[in-house]
Amino acid sequence: IGPSGDPAQVRAATSAIEALQSIASAQATFVSRGDDSGTHRKEMALWTAADHEPADFAAWYREVGAGMGASLNSASAMNAYILADRASWLNFGNKGDLSLLFAGDPALFNQYSYLPVNPERHAHVKAQAAQALENWLVSPRAERIINGYEIGGEALFVFNARP
Repeated sequence: IGPSGDPAQVRAATSAIEALQSIASAQATFVSRGDDSGTHRKEMALWTAADHEPADFAAWYREVGAGMGASLNSASAMNAYILADRASWLNFGNKGDLSLLFAGDPALFNQYSYLPVNPERHAHVKAQAAQALENWLVSPRAERIINGYEIGGEALFVFNARP
């Protein structure tokens, strides 16, 4: 996500790494969640892959230490670039002059997973309830719900569970 005018030319990027390299080269304002969330960790991994270290960045790199909504608000107020998940972006109402500039790189893939706790190692867990949830999560009904979840006509998730 970034300024509609795209001063760092992120739209022309062919990968997420190239997009970040363009932002760094232009020293265009970038808002980071800075909250050690999964999104923040992904951002850090992408900067590392792009041969950049955020600790060495100048004032153009802004860590806000907040969740996605507050970080998007900050990016909107600063007309800055930000790495955001699609659901948050589509639900976000204060877009200002920001636009979706880059998407689709497999490096941005965000897998949701369900991992039940092993009842042999942790006898206190409700193994039957966990199994019932797992059975539902891999069911045809769950597949319809997950694949059918849309915001503004755009599907957000792809069911890929294997029973």
